Parts: sequence; structure tokens; C-alpha cells
Amino acid sequence: MYPKTSVIVTTYNQKERLALVLDSLLCQSVQPSEILIADDGSREDTRALIEQYIASASTKILHVWQEDMGFRLSEIRNKALQQASGEYVIFLDGDMIVHRDFVRDHITFARQNVLLQGIRVLLDEEKTQAILKKKDFSLAFQTFALKAFRILFLAHQIYQKKHYNKSHLNLTKFLPIRGCNMSFFKKDAEKINGFNEDFRGWGREDSEFVARFLYAGGEVRYLKFAGIAYHLYHQENSRDMLAQNHAIYEDCIKNGHTTCANGLKKTNLF
Repeated sequence: MYPKTSVIVTTYNQKERLALVLDSLLCQSVQPSEILIADDGSREDTRALIEQYIASASTKILHVWQEDMGFRLSEIRNKALQQASGEYVIFLDGDMIVHRDFVRDHITFARQNVLLQGIRVLLDEEKTQAILKKKDFSLAFQTFALKAFRILFLAHQIYQKKHYNKSHLNLTKFLPIRGCNMSFFKKDAEKINGFNEDFRGWGREDSEFVARFLYAGGEVRYLKFAGIAYHLYHQENSRDMLAQNHAIYEDCIKNGHTTCANGLKKTNLF
């Protein structure tokens, strides 16, 4: 029996890419209970697009929006997480086209106190432009790459053997974590107070969240040859806030924080 599942898709002024992601989610072999679009302040044209999907899709879609005050990924993730009705949540960036068994794979491998990291297949600029021009998400599936193959018996073997816990955390090496394709039980995120809203701008928010997840007794397991998503090409985000964000991450590692003060709930913990 699969858990009730919410897919949370983050976006910001990328309506063409978001449409491709939603199209791929609405063609899943196992549909999620709902899709929440965590919108970090997009313009009205994105809202209009989302309203079209809400009106036409058989799957429930919610638009969770906050005012555009700069890159506030952690805050909009928390807002969507609070509104999610599923007991299991899958986080996905708004430029990640998903394999038709993407949701099925995540919920098949779902376990309490386990954060799943799914596969990311990078698409080059030429392929991305072709997909955007034709508005056809299925073109992503024509990408030839070893990690693009869905091979479940290998996925099960790797899932059992490759995992990380708090003993793997240190200041010199990052765990290979990307929040663009990850999942976990909602109550496990609530236990560590969700995402840390002290982060502003790009960088380290995923690593710090996972560090607290591990310090709280959880573990990370990797989906290889399963949970596949195709990342549309784009230029890198600004690194202007990276040094400040890295200091927050370092504080978490040095002190073994299992929660944060400025998360789902606002508390004075430290």
C-alpha cells in the first residue's frame, strides 16, 4: 500500500519549464495525491498558467505563492510543506522533467527516517532548447546516458548498500545531496523543523537540511537506476550569498544541530 503522497515543485518565473514538469507529472504510472507548486514570487503569467492546469488536471494542484523578495527557497518550501496533505513528500525543482515511473519509484523505496536522493540526468543546451521549442517533455527520454536507464534490480541492490548516516558528516566533505529530486516522510521533516529560513540566496540549504536530518537519527539512501528526472539546462545561479550560507551550514556541522530556530515553527532554540 503506497503512502498518500504530495509532490512539491519549486518555481520562479519559468512558466515554460514548469509546464513541461507538470505535463510529465500528470502522465505518471502512479499519480500523487496532489501537486503543490511552491512559487517564490513569480509574475502573473505563471499564475495564469497554473490556473489552467488546476482547472483541467484530474490530479489536485495547489499554488503556494510568496512575494518576490529575492531567493527564498527554504521559506517557500516550508509554506508548501505546511499545506501538503500527504504523509510522504517528494521535492522537485521546476526544471526537472520526470520519468513516467518517477513517483512510483520514490514511494516504492520510501521508509521512515530515510531521505531518498533521486537521479538527475543533465540535459545539454541544445536538447533543452529543442524540448522548449516543441513543448514536448518526452523528448528528454531520448537522452542516452547510463543513469537514464531504469533498472530496478540494480536500484534495489544500490539502495541496500549505499547509505549515509551522521557518522559521514564533517566540514571537509559534502554529502552528494541535491534538493531538486528528493523525498521523505513529512513527519520526519517536521521533527527537524523543516527547512532553515536563515538561508538567503543560493547555496547550502539542502546540505544543512540533510545534516539535521542525519543528526536526528535519519539516513540518506540513493536511488540509482530509479527515481529518474531530467534537468533542463540553465545557467548557474548567483553565488553572492554562498559565504554567508556556508557559515550557517558550518555551524550546524560543528554543533550537531537536529533542528533550527527559523523553520516551520519560529522558536528561540539556541
